Amino acid sequence: MKQKITTFLWFEHQAEEAARFYVSTFKNSEITSISRAGGEHGSVISVTFQLEGQPFIALNGGPEYKFTPAISLFVDCIDQHETDELWARLSDGGKPGRCGWLEDRFGLSWQIIPRALAEMLQDEDVEKSQRALHAMFTMGKIDIEALRRAHSGASD
Repeated sequence: MKQKITTFLWFEHQAEEAARFYVSTFKNSEITSISRAGGEHGSVISVTFQLEGQPFIALNGGPEYKFTPAISLFVDCIDQHETDELWARLSDGGKPGRCGWLEDRFGLSWQIIPRALAEMLQDEDVEKSQRALHAMFTMGKIDIEALRRAHSGASD
């Protein structure tokens, strides 16, 4: 079945570079097509690609529009290792932010969030979830062990 909704990303002129970077960052990812003006050797108009099965289209649209943090890509990370790898890769040349957010070298915002964070924030024990939330507010990249210590009430 064809995907009904596809994320469309507007780049000034780096659509192919960005798509290749994203595909090299995420497993189970590929470029599915490149559209060029004037045929095979022409300049890139758009790149269609998939990241972990999610379709995207990157357009070389010119300087008219820029990304803002109002839209971000949320990445559900299984563990600290995956969180660390994706944080390092995506923030390289970009701007690390707070609470698991970063801006990559192309200006696109990402949330690199381990599953453990959601579990702690959804804890029925309000005090535990609040401690985890306040610990998250002090972090750039999310540190699961530090969250667990805060969640449990352990002092450093």
